[in-house]
Amino acid sequence: MGLLLRIMPEVERAVAAGSGLDASLAFYARMQPLGANYIQTRLYRRPAAALTSASHWAAGGRIVNNASAAWHASAAADYVCFECNPLLTAIRENRTLYRFGDFAPHSRAEFGAYWDAMSELGVAEALCATSYGAEGLIASVHLGFAHDDFDAEEARAVQLAGLVLTERLLDFGGSVEKPTALTGRERDVLCYVADGKTDWEIATIMGLSEATARFHVDNARRKLGAVNRAQAAARFAVSGGI
Repeated sequence: MGLLLRIMPEVERAVAAGSGLDASLAFYARMQPLGANYIQTRLYRRPAAALTSASHWAAGGRIVNNASAAWHASAAADYVCFECNPLLTAIRENRTLYRFGDFAPHSRAEFGAYWDAMSELGVAEALCATSYGAEGLIASVHLGFAHDDFDAEEARAVQLAGLVLTERLLDFGGSVEKPTALTGRERDVLCYVADGKTDWEIATIMGLSEATARFHVDNARRKLGAVNRAQAAARFAVSGGI
């Protein structure tokens, strides 16, 4: 663990920063000389609904993700985030230290498309650390590299350093709000929105004015952090509401 002993004092100083963002960026700056070319850190609460690609994404909490806007808008990003996300297994199993390749083995043909997509991000492998806190709080760091030929000591040192960061991120858990509960009426209107009903139709069904129906839809959308009514209905469904 010679590498870990060399880098740990610097890592500990880096993650002593006063916010999750500053700690993440300082940590990444220390990892770049070791070859890291991508980082994502998250601090979020485990979805109450079944863990799926959609519910994992909707949980939010992204602190840093240095992938380009073009990557986020690409078919490759959609594929690894929503169509083929083998990393959900790591969360289900409460893994703390792992590689992307542990769940998407490079040698298996069925993950060829996954690694092709990751190559568009410039990532050949990622070393990960995840910490689990109280009330479903989860902090994670994914560090991507353009190569996958790590020796065991190097990989372990980077992962253990990452665990120092994720444990620090848990300290900022007070800033992660629990989802605001929807009222019964807000839940009802979202069910009708998911059914394709307009505000006028919802108002007629529920015996409300159209303005009141719209008010409840907008409140539900705001609580769910959605940009429009369709996204609000989708997030409601992902959370197990429908």
